[in-house]
Amino acid sequence: MTTPRTVPWRPNATYPRPPEGWTGVSRLASFIDAMIDMGQTGQVFGEHGVGKTATFFSHIAEAYPDAELVFVPAANLTPDDLLVNAPVRDGRTGELVLRQLVMDRLRPGKPFVLLIDDSLQAGESIQSQLMQIACNWTLGGYDLRALGCIGVFLTDNESLSETAARRGDLAILDRMVTIRITANDTAWRLKLAAKYRDRDLGGVFSLWASLSSALRELLSPRTLDHIIANAQEGFPLSWGLPLVNGERLRLSEPLPDGRPGPNRTQEILDRIARELDVPNPARIADPVRRVVRAALRNRWTVLLQGPPGCGKTELVRQTVREGLDGREPLYFSLPVTNVEDLCAPIPTPDGSLENLLAAVFTDPGPKAIVWDEYNRPKDRAAFAKLMEITQEWSLAGRPIDGLRAQIAVQNPPYHLGRKLLVARNNIAQATRFTASLMVDPGDIPANEWLIEKYGAVAETVLDWWKHDIDEDGRAWITKRTIERLIKLHQRGLPLEMGTVYLGDGEYAPVRLAGLVERLNDRPVTGLRELARQVDAWERRLRRAADRSSEGGDDSDVVHQIIANAELSQLKKHRRAVTRLVALLPPKLRSTYLVGAPEPYQRFWIEVFAAMPRRGPAGAPGGPAGA
Repeated sequence: MTTPRTVPWRPNATYPRPPEGWTGVSRLASFIDAMIDMGQTGQVFGEHGVGKTATFFSHIAEAYPDAELVFVPAANLTPDDLLVNAPVRDGRTGELVLRQLVMDRLRPGKPFVLLIDDSLQAGESIQSQLMQIACNWTLGGYDLRALGCIGVFLTDNESLSETAARRGDLAILDRMVTIRITANDTAWRLKLAAKYRDRDLGGVFSLWASLSSALRELLSPRTLDHIIANAQEGFPLSWGLPLVNGERLRLSEPLPDGRPGPNRTQEILDRIARELDVPNPARIADPVRRVVRAALRNRWTVLLQGPPGCGKTELVRQTVREGLDGREPLYFSLPVTNVEDLCAPIPTPDGSLENLLAAVFTDPGPKAIVWDEYNRPKDRAAFAKLMEITQEWSLAGRPIDGLRAQIAVQNPPYHLGRKLLVARNNIAQATRFTASLMVDPGDIPANEWLIEKYGAVAETVLDWWKHDIDEDGRAWITKRTIERLIKLHQRGLPLEMGTVYLGDGEYAPVRLAGLVERLNDRPVTGLRELARQVDAWERRLRRAADRSSEGGDDSDVVHQIIANAELSQLKKHRRAVTRLVALLPPKLRSTYLVGAPEPYQRFWIEVFAAMPRRGPAGAPGGPAGA
């Protein structure tokens, strides 16, 4: 009989003393102990995100320190992963013989507990192998007990929305002890309290308990963990809610007729923010770079969803490179990624199957993975392997050393009224990400990169994009399209070819005449023109200020040009900007700091400090500050 070790109590801000009624282990942990003691196969059913798998990892490590948890995600298995017949050279005769080889993880050389996760999601051929394991603790000709197995468990969520299967074979069911659990049967509160040791989560736990069962199912403990993690970083709490089929999860109770009830998402998140004593901003400046840096710092998995062509992937790769001191991220484009690009099982003479990992995963240095086109996987098998990495940070059961962050990038299901060819997901898959962002093109500072690379031509095209076309037109003209337009202009080719082709001779519905005129030196007013004629514009702004404290049309023109300028342009024309901004109405000047990224804020603080001070009548040189 294996006796579990008692784990001492560790106080924290939420629980300085053990909670009332705490026996030392959760109901699920007690079940694990009983099955190991009895030598019975245990089957565990429970909703996603309540801590089923996490309980196995933490409880086995704490209560059975001499044993190992062998975690096998069944949804990731192919028929030859567990057992295969392969030619092996006989050590005595030197001849090739056919031997039955078993997965090397089932031969760890020490006592182990076998956990088959997502067991209902395995294919039919795998289910027959799982039947033998569950019924007899054997696999092919191997006795798992002889290999050191002290417990076998199968876990899953019974919801057909996630599994599309039921286990109904009585020959299997008669060999297992089954428990159905809820969030109250795991120690998730204690684990979160220990994870955020210095923060009192008592109010958050009370709020969660006060919600209806339908809302608690949506706001699973895993999702609550993600919300708290984002709150710790000062991010919008909504980033902790998953993106299910491209849409942010809504916290709403179903009405009696089955229709969704009122959306309570904002209300509940604001209440959580108050309990945590943190803000809950609707947006933050520079969100993509900030969340990628947080992912590298905290070992997060992050999902970024945004329209095609806005520069998501390049910004992620650049930010990861900066965070890893110049190391390139491990980049995988899912439409062309095969299982063999990640790992492959090979037979070994000792009678086991060893999974070889791709060389990039075995590099000893720090690393981060970028999963591009995440919702466009080439095949189900590759995506299944990918799910193990995003969920457990391991591949074929082997932890990936030095892995500091995973960033998945994808497109939404619909854009500009058109359906994109992306795969669907379920809530269990969606909740694997600590932060899930819906990225707007304005969140990607691609304009600076275009100006740096293409100079004045890029400034001209961007001025057209900002001032001459409406919001719908800007949605069609992505930053990727802008780069094509610049290159076509430099080669003297028709610009229309650079816009999105819709078929049957039709291109994106955006008029390019204004851009052609700008590129052909039509007189326009931009920041360069303001700087060249700064004396004349100063006189116009003084006249506007004399007529009204609210300014006039000229004030609005200057304000819009400065507000839309990129930081590199503002710095280039700093002297002119400082002179002109000093003559704008204070209400316009104040908008430059609100919600601006930190580099912009630093620039404007320096500009405001350098502005000439005004006298009582508004003349420069007086004591009144700007």
